[in-house]
Amino acid sequence: MASGARAPVPEDSVRTVSPGRRGEKRVSAPTGDSVAVGTLKSAASPVRAVVASPRPAKGKAGREAARRRLQLLPASQAEGRGEGAQEDEDEEPLLSVPEEDEEEAQPLPPVCVSPMRGMWRDEKVALYCDEVLQGCKAEDADEAMSNYLSEKLKLKDKWLGVWRTNPELFFVKYEEASIPFVGVLVEVTCKPHQSLSSCFKVTVSVAEPFSSNIANIPRNLVNEILEELEHSVPLLEVYPVEGQDSDIHDIALALEVVRFFYDFLWRDWDDEESCENYTALIEERINLWCDIQDGTIPGPIAQRFKKTLEKYKNKRVELIEYQSNIKEDPSAAEAVECWKKYYEIVMLCGLLKMWEDLRLRVHGPFFPRILRRRKGKRDFGKTITHIVAKVMTTDMVKDLSSDTLLQQHDDLDLALDSCYSGDTVVIFPGEYQAVNLALLTDDIIIKGIGKREEIMITSEPSHDSFVVSKADNVKLMHLSLIQQGTVDGIVVVESGHMTLENCILKCEGTGVCVLTGAALTITDSEITGAQGAGVELYPGSIAILERNEIHHCNNLRTSDNSKSTLGGINMKVLPAPKLKMTNNHIYNNNGYGVSILQPTEQYFIVAEEALNKGAASGDKKDDSMLSRVMQNLNLEMNNNKIEANLKGDIRIVTS
Repeated sequence: MASGARAPVPEDSVRTVSPGRRGEKRVSAPTGDSVAVGTLKSAASPVRAVVASPRPAKGKAGREAARRRLQLLPASQAEGRGEGAQEDEDEEPLLSVPEEDEEEAQPLPPVCVSPMRGMWRDEKVALYCDEVLQGCKAEDADEAMSNYLSEKLKLKDKWLGVWRTNPELFFVKYEEASIPFVGVLVEVTCKPHQSLSSCFKVTVSVAEPFSSNIANIPRNLVNEILEELEHSVPLLEVYPVEGQDSDIHDIALALEVVRFFYDFLWRDWDDEESCENYTALIEERINLWCDIQDGTIPGPIAQRFKKTLEKYKNKRVELIEYQSNIKEDPSAAEAVECWKKYYEIVMLCGLLKMWEDLRLRVHGPFFPRILRRRKGKRDFGKTITHIVAKVMTTDMVKDLSSDTLLQQHDDLDLALDSCYSGDTVVIFPGEYQAVNLALLTDDIIIKGIGKREEIMITSEPSHDSFVVSKADNVKLMHLSLIQQGTVDGIVVVESGHMTLENCILKCEGTGVCVLTGAALTITDSEITGAQGAGVELYPGSIAILERNEIHHCNNLRTSDNSKSTLGGINMKVLPAPKLKMTNNHIYNNNGYGVSILQPTEQYFIVAEEALNKGAASGDKKDDSMLSRVMQNLNLEMNNNKIEANLKGDIRIVTS
């Protein structure tokens, strides 16, 4: 990079986009965060842009005039439908004043739907690791992708496709939500490329009939834009359309394979670091992607990963642009700023690597949430009951013994901060927030007085964690925990033992997580709304569940929800957790009532009626497998009612 010498950043630390790679300035086909690569459908009816002037003049001035004409009105005045709009939505269409002799664009034809969407993880691993990369090193990945795509392009040298490009080429002002891309039907001519420097360019021309997702885009403007580009556009911006022969479907698949690789599997640091087995690293990233899709990594935590990856990419672009704007030798201030941006990138890079290492990824890049030390007991050995209420009255303490030491607080956070082991926090009806609930290290009791629905503790949306404990024995009683915005489990037991008694847990992110070596007892409580399982038991954990309701969990927001198994309770085996369930009601979850993840060669799905009897129905093999697994897992289930779960009641699945 030319500017690299001007800034104190090593030349190989942050590099420009390699030839053949999907660069930062390339318009990514609107695939969002890569969870639905290549499945975006063409608009049923084109969006209309505002046309407010006579026919443009020829030449550069004419092109600028045409661009100025294509301005969308503000949302309050806008008419027309964006790409994802539903037919029955009452939206005002964009105003359109087409010129009398100007050709109106036809709707775009549908593009080929990639079979990658329906591939299982093993199929994706075989495709990338065995067929495309074939054991190559990271520094050779570009060449391997180039060779793979080149072979597929030889199948057909001319075909029709939709060119999806940045609206900035055509619009002076536009709303990204209304027009995520400008699409034009083009005829594609593929020429064999001599080297990676060709950057997968293809020659295109406007095809007949003239079609676009912008109904009144001037055809002469499209032609002149293509002339400026010398009719050469990035191949990865072109999507083959349906209705052509089978060779075109093979080309469409190859394009999606390359797009997905650079959108999700490739990292900018790959060819800068030595990696003994690059295909194994790619396999881990495919597993990470699949875990996000099928809900193994709950939705809110997946969002954290995506935001971290996006932040890394943005910071990298910022550094490259900052360096390129240094015209002369950098000043001391510019050098410091370069190093600052560089180390931000390094830190984000390290965080992303933790996500990719399955040994380090527990439920996010896992760090201990609690770094505070235990206080233990007070020096004088007494315990205090902390009253949390705006005003304390005699009625509040009439049931306490006369020798009880009292301390009143109008803030739950202050009460928790004042606690030592053995203390009790008594909360009266009201709505509270307390960041110290994520820092429970001492053995205390937190209990509500009154109806549990009236004692509401809500999470702080700006914090990752809500309730986190590493105390030997902490108890929460007669409370409602309402999660809003936090991404970790509504309750995370890092170590020690936690008891939840007669509580309501309204999840927005993950449910209750019991980490390795920790223990949890839940009685007479209700858990609902989790985006993953209602209760997640990690290897080596212990849980006792009695007389609880767990329902409407696994509210995942993924494009591949059909593969998700999470629902009421999810157990991760190796070493096996211990679970005792008695008189629980597990119902209306979007996955299975209970899912058991174990390292076996087969999985078995057990029918609903079987669980109500305590064993699987069907053939003897299924019977013996379930019985053996339950015995090995220390799984004791008595008088539970498991019903109306979307996928079934219990699933034993290989990891």
